[in-house]
Amino acid sequence: MLKFRKDLYADVRVEDRFTTSIRYRNGMLEECKETQKKKAFLRVFDGNIWYYASTYKVDDLQGELDRLYESATPNPAIDESPVVKRFEANVDEKMLFEKKCVKRVPLSEKQKFLEDRFPAFAASEYVRMNVSSYSDRYSVFEFYSSKGAALKWDYQILGGIFVYALANETDNFSDMYQQSAFSFDELSCPKEEIEAAVKEAENFLLHAKPVEAGVYPVVLAPIVAGVFAHESFGHKSEADFMLGDETMKKEWALGTKVGADILSIYDSGMDFGSGYTPYDDEGTKATKTYLIKNGVLTGRLHSVSTAADLNEQPTGNARAISCDFEPIVRMTNTVIDAGDKTKEELFANIKHGYFIKDLKHGSGMSTFTIAPSLAYEIVDGKLGAPVKIAVITGNVFETLNLIDGLSDRTEIFSFVSGGCGKMEQYPLPVGFGGPYVSVSKMTVQ
Repeated sequence: MLKFRKDLYADVRVEDRFTTSIRYRNGMLEECKETQKKKAFLRVFDGNIWYYASTYKVDDLQGELDRLYESATPNPAIDESPVVKRFEANVDEKMLFEKKCVKRVPLSEKQKFLEDRFPAFAASEYVRMNVSSYSDRYSVFEFYSSKGAALKWDYQILGGIFVYALANETDNFSDMYQQSAFSFDELSCPKEEIEAAVKEAENFLLHAKPVEAGVYPVVLAPIVAGVFAHESFGHKSEADFMLGDETMKKEWALGTKVGADILSIYDSGMDFGSGYTPYDDEGTKATKTYLIKNGVLTGRLHSVSTAADLNEQPTGNARAISCDFEPIVRMTNTVIDAGDKTKEELFANIKHGYFIKDLKHGSGMSTFTIAPSLAYEIVDGKLGAPVKIAVITGNVFETLNLIDGLSDRTEIFSFVSGGCGKMEQYPLPVGFGGPYVSVSKMTVQ
């Protein structure tokens, strides 16, 4: 048991992480490995300064903690600190994945999962290169604090990623199929679905036409809508962006009308997704935080420190990618609420516009850009030919107000690879999603 001092705040988090990484290129094995690492991150706060340590010496956590104590200034009134007052003293254990832990699945079975899907790339004669990857991660977290917190929970995600590059005499096109799950027996990646995705890529290679740049009505598929919410709005909701920035605080005042009346966006670590975290890395219980409710700014994402600085409450969004780093304000699962229309009704209202089915990447703060991978023309309310679009872009607040339709079902997407980047911390597992989203005007290039 750790012995905490009364005149200083301290917390200790430990992660025991298992991972698998397998990759084939054109059917040839390039990587196949399993790793296990256990590490701890310790913090001490004296009311003015934070002291940190990251260590593999998990059998000497008391010694590491005592060394941090030696650097700090004792503060008998530490419990009166606005920061310390906001730390929660939760005691809980949530081990949801240990019975189906990926550590129990033989490595050979994970390899066979990929090898059984190699024939899917024969769906098109134009495939020139393919990469099949499998990844998994199982982590057990522990968190203890001088306020009495004692937590233990686990996290697991796994998935398959299939990348394919096609080419003919004049052009080339590449795309991917991926699927994630939370246990190995749930992961399917049907060969027929991969074949269909490869055939769709072939259709784009052979038939996609360049778009004529302009301003058009656009429908975003749920995965694209989710990335839009994450990149263009979610990051602006992370409270550390506005510390010391009075202009930002004024622009981001709660109660400000920032979007269409039908628009609501929330962030929640409670949702099952790659951003699932029942407690953040400061021991704060996950919450469902509405960032926008019916077009009005209603919340933002906090660590304990940013909540104290802005005189608000923590939201369970202090996260770190590993025990090498201190927790900072990060998203978990960021989602646009569903509306009341069908996807077909959203298309029916458009005489000439575009449907963005999938994307390569997105970015944005005040201005956003999304680079589509798969996009189609919409003509007289019907889906038309595939088109080549470099980017769709616009001002974030203008676009939020131009949303004029939401489909009646939300999809949340999880990914086993990549993640969110902020400062030097990448990749952090996050999820995002939404319904189909109709925007009346968007710049298409």
